[in-house]
Amino acid sequence: MSFTPDLIAELEVLALFKHDSSQEGIKIHKNASPALVAAAQRLYEKGLTDQPDGGYLTSLGHDAVESVQLLQNILKTPQPA
Repeated sequence: MSFTPDLIAELEVLALFKHDSSQEGIKIHKNASPALVAAAQRLYEKGLTDQPDGGYLTSLGHDAVESVQLLQNILKTPQPA
């Protein structure tokens, strides 16, 4: 599986969410980059968010955000040789 531009845009949108709060959503404005607007729509269609422009995470969305943040932390942390 390769990281397509669409997948990267979806990961970028998911990274905007705080996984430790179900009370905070996000809004992708229509003047955002077309890639992010389209990514937010796809995440909604996949059932990860409750609105096509972001909104709040669904249960599946919380799982996805947790995984994205874990991956970010692993890749940011220098690993011992």
